Amino acid sequence: MITSQHISNVPPTSPALLEHVALKALENRHLIIDALTAANSSHLGCSFSIIDILTVLYHCFLDVEKIKHNDPTRDYFILSKGHGACALYAALASVQLLPAELLKRYHGNGTQLSGHPQRGAFPGIEASTGSLGHGLPMAVGLAIAAKHDQRPSKVYALVGDGECQEGSIWEALMMAARFQLNNLTVIVDYNNLQGLDKTDDLVPGGLEVKFKAFGCSVKHVDGHDYAALIDTFNQPQLAACPQVIIAHTTKGKGLAQIENKLEWHYRSFKGDQHQLAKKEITRL
Repeated sequence: MITSQHISNVPPTSPALLEHVALKALENRHLIIDALTAANSSHLGCSFSIIDILTVLYHCFLDVEKIKHNDPTRDYFILSKGHGACALYAALASVQLLPAELLKRYHGNGTQLSGHPQRGAFPGIEASTGSLGHGLPMAVGLAIAAKHDQRPSKVYALVGDGECQEGSIWEALMMAARFQLNNLTVIVDYNNLQGLDKTDDLVPGGLEVKFKAFGCSVKHVDGHDYAALIDTFNQPQLAACPQVIIAHTTKGKGLAQIENKLEWHYRSFKGDQHQLAKKEITRL
């Protein structure tokens, strides 16, 4: 089995790399479910919808050593939908950017792993997010700064499909298009569920049309297909504009009892549900 340190020597979408990513994604799901259950906390569904994307990014694309040493040429990841913080913490733990043991105290009193990311708590947590619509503007600022300083840094920002109802998302994209930020990749967690209803029922979709109207190039990908994710992130950004990747995901992916269940946005496991769920989690 290959390790994170040897990822750069492995050809894209090789069987060894896909095996590595699949195993790490499985481990990350177990970390998430343990942490959220211990904290009696919620957002399991959205953590599971984005964990495959984060696992691919941190194990295949982001230079962990540069992040660890706060290298100014590092790439940046911003979790704009900050309520998915547990998935970010699991991904960071899987590349040793924070101790996995700390997830046992997730969302507890005095913990550094709060319910929303706090900038600087650990390497890789680049912004304090959670007020929806704020993370992408910060990512745009980072991308502008990198361009200005002629640094090779790429900036990845993950937003929710419901979060795209925030006006600040579109204000940020207008600025990103204005400055031709082809070093910015916006990833949309398109699971079509938000706190109170289906996203497309609350505000009709058409996200691709909207993103293109705001000057972005747009791609679609299965957000749980490791090979497709790696291939999509590997594709060069040819146009002089920000890139949007609409990742089609399933809220709660990997647990049949919560997949696409609106009521699980704010629920946590009780009693023996935790162990039953852990037995159900298998490789995708």
